[in-house]
Amino acid sequence: MPPPFSGSYAPEDVTFLLTPVDPAAAAAIYTPPASKERLIQQGLRHYSEMISPEAAPTPAYMAIYQAALARHGRRMAREVGQLVRAIDARVAGPLTLCSLVRAGVPLGVLLQRGLRELGRDCVHFGVSIIRDRGIDGAAMAHVLDRRPAEGVLFVDGWTGKGAIAQELETALSGWPALAPRLVVLADPAGRAWLCASHDDWLIPSGILGSTVSGLISRSILNAALAPRDAFHAALDLRGLAPHDVSRPFVDRIFSLMAGERAGSGTIPEPQANMRRTAETVMDGLAARFGITNRNRIKPGIAEATRAVLRRVPHRILVAGDDDPDLAGLLHLAGACGVAVETPQAPLHPYRAVTIIADAASDAPALELSRS
Repeated sequence: MPPPFSGSYAPEDVTFLLTPVDPAAAAAIYTPPASKERLIQQGLRHYSEMISPEAAPTPAYMAIYQAALARHGRRMAREVGQLVRAIDARVAGPLTLCSLVRAGVPLGVLLQRGLRELGRDCVHFGVSIIRDRGIDGAAMAHVLDRRPAEGVLFVDGWTGKGAIAQELETALSGWPALAPRLVVLADPAGRAWLCASHDDWLIPSGILGSTVSGLISRSILNAALAPRDAFHAALDLRGLAPHDVSRPFVDRIFSLMAGERAGSGTIPEPQANMRRTAETVMDGLAARFGITNRNRIKPGIAEATRAVLRRVPHRILVAGDDDPDLAGLLHLAGACGVAVETPQAPLHPYRAVTIIADAASDAPALELSRS
């Protein structure tokens, strides 16, 4: 196994259970987004076997991120504090946070800091989970060799349609000592064990990639980069260091938490109706766009935004075109020429959805959007 590393975070904030790979060594699996989309949709390659280069955010886009942080930083601080207190009350003994790389990592850093401030024994790992491939078995074995299973919680930033929540439940069926207790900030899909709200809101870290997640890529499951008994791989993206806000982001939110610690807050209980409502929206969109593979539907502000950054979008649907929280998504849509519409059918509980292009019927648009 590789030595412990923390990306661009402080070592005490997280240990990534990943195999770090120099981007130059991954040249063979770099795939242009349009080609990647075709290979995925034709079933020729799994998305985790390929990756596209991650571009540095532009100054204009960073200004949108900073505006989001100014507008919603206090809400995030308040809701992280609520989760800290809820975890402290609900789980006894040593705590182990397994953040799902990458979206869960900033939240995991903040939860660990808050729990340690309460005097709790808490350790934070970043682990890989890959849709249709499961959780990293080597990483989970590493965790269970060192920490009691009763205190293991899984952390993600939000739920979209619940695909990763379902993947976690399925994957942990092979680990009977572990429960699929998923902790998120926002749970519009109604799939988390613990959340701060069911709102689809603009989580500031949700609209950036590696530059708010410790300068690592999404995880890669490719035997050419890591042996099958090793941790899943991830690219070490320190070349983007001039644009990195990983530490400043968590430091900023943690400092804001100081003013929110006195309040108790309310943690919503799981709501089956949220799940049904989200599934109804997915059913309607699948029918309208003739989608059989629902991985082409990316609901929620953060998920819709990251889909535009990493995939080939066909259309972006928004609940309201005057919503200031959609500035980043609309900026990206304009940059790559993707149509934006406000559909007649309601999107609630979501405020935005990105539809991924069909690699067969949208071939010309696929090339144009990435030319």
